[in-house]
Amino acid sequence: MDAMFPRSVDVVVVGARVAGAATAMLLARAGRNVLMIDRGEYGTDTLSTHALMRGGVVQLARWNLLRRIIDAGTPPVRSTTFHVGTNSLTVSITAKYGVDALYAPRRTVLDRVLVDAASEAGTAVHFGTRLTALSRATDGRVDGVVLQDRSGRAVQVHANYVVGADGMRSTVAKLVGAPVYRAARHAAATLYGHWPGLPFNGYNWHYGATSAAGVIPTNDGETLVFAGVPAQRWPGMIAGGRFAAFLRILHEAAPELAEAIRARGERPLTGFAGRAGYFRQSWGRGWALVGDAGYFKDPLTAHGITDAFRDAELLADAIVEGSQAALADYQRCRDEWSSGLFEITDRIASFEWTLGTVGALLESLSREMAEDVKRMVDRAAGRIMAMA
Repeated sequence: MDAMFPRSVDVVVVGARVAGAATAMLLARAGRNVLMIDRGEYGTDTLSTHALMRGGVVQLARWNLLRRIIDAGTPPVRSTTFHVGTNSLTVSITAKYGVDALYAPRRTVLDRVLVDAASEAGTAVHFGTRLTALSRATDGRVDGVVLQDRSGRAVQVHANYVVGADGMRSTVAKLVGAPVYRAARHAAATLYGHWPGLPFNGYNWHYGATSAAGVIPTNDGETLVFAGVPAQRWPGMIAGGRFAAFLRILHEAAPELAEAIRARGERPLTGFAGRAGYFRQSWGRGWALVGDAGYFKDPLTAHGITDAFRDAELLADAIVEGSQAALADYQRCRDEWSSGLFEITDRIASFEWTLGTVGALLESLSREMAEDVKRMVDRAAGRIMAMA
């Protein structure tokens, strides 16, 4: 990583988080010459609740990376418990599609694993590097990038494709003028932190009358705990201090959890004021978007990383195929597969449900997640058969 910049590559990937690193890895494994850049530094943390659903774990297993996540000490999650008011239902994680547990690695673990795998596959990786402009051929097609390296020096790299995997505020999306063509109606604000030694097993999702909370075991013996409310409550939510607000919201959704946190004391909290989800135009001549740059839904249902893995593979396949039709099909497939989850997530993030109706939403969410995994697995099996 961080050697000399190449002058010309097949693909430049802007962003080295889960969507970008997975895309770069898959393209490099397919024999493409890839440059991946990121303005941040290797292995740093980022806003995330860590949880992988089955589809994300299946992808890591298929890419031969799950063992690295396990070897990093990421605990297996073998049950999911849904708490709705005073009622609860525990669902065991059974073996299916080659995996028998879920995992929620810290981003300091997961992102490094993906970046290392991309680098091992041949991707040139440069951190501390910013995208400042796109270059275009005479016919208007994007044909490269202008970068700024650590020293402030401008570097120009020619590329057949530029992939924006640079998040909700994507520079690539801004430079190509990618419009949002579908937007969610609601957003949830979230506070989260990490605590050791909490007496809870597996994933736990709590739903109160006006708030929600989650318990997600992760690395180093710690558990991530989040509390969410409608975004319009955010200003008042934090006015009296974040930890006090966190305990207050937790108590609304999960009193026992709130008391466990109170007993262990205050720890650093990360906040997200909320943003409504969207679908952006995600391809054009010489460019594409993946991950949150192209598609984002509220993180309350904890499916973002799993979506990013799925879409990285869809996009990598389209770029390898190399036609405009393949890129258009990438976006069409992503949208069709995401539509149900997007709508249900928006309804959950509205907090307009009651304790009597949220259960039906959660059942619909579970069915959509299961169908998403099946589509992904069936597609992978079809690709293998086509190559046989």
